[in-house]
Amino acid sequence: MFDTMTLTKIVGGFCGALLVFLLGAWAAEGIYHVGGGHGDEEQAYSIEVPETGGEEVEEEEGPTFEEAFEVADAGAGERVFGKCRACHQLEDGANAVGPYLYGVVGREIGVADGYSAYSGALSEQADVWTPENLNAFLEDPRGWAPGTSMSFNGLPSVEERANLIAYLDQTDG
Repeated sequence: MFDTMTLTKIVGGFCGALLVFLLGAWAAEGIYHVGGGHGDEEQAYSIEVPETGGEEVEEEEGPTFEEAFEVADAGAGERVFGKCRACHQLEDGANAVGPYLYGVVGREIGVADGYSAYSGALSEQADVWTPENLNAFLEDPRGWAPGTSMSFNGLPSVEERANLIAYLDQTDG
């Protein structure tokens, strides 16, 4: 059924169709863009947009971290910790990809028994993991400590951060 001549005809037909398509595209480009390069001409029709008057829209700000931390729910923080569980453990000394988080609130930055993969960028920012330092770090890890090896993008919600820090704070009693 298929011999060499039939296969040659099929391949030749595809090549011919491709050649016709390329020549058609080249001809259309020449017809529609006679004047030279793209975008050299003036725009034929402009829509004028009135200025807004410089009024600034106030963004509705949520609670501050201090306000959110005062009413933080450790139970909700346990659910938020699910995002951290891939790289961190809560058991004392149980390091994973990241250091263990047992007793992290109040612990010296860059110090976890048995964990030596710290990048050094963290200890340049502060000395102790206070709730405020943890909040700033968890909001944008690479923004707070440029060069950190933590690849997490951060928690944008101040309530989630406050709940997580409250949960981490109660793990060591």
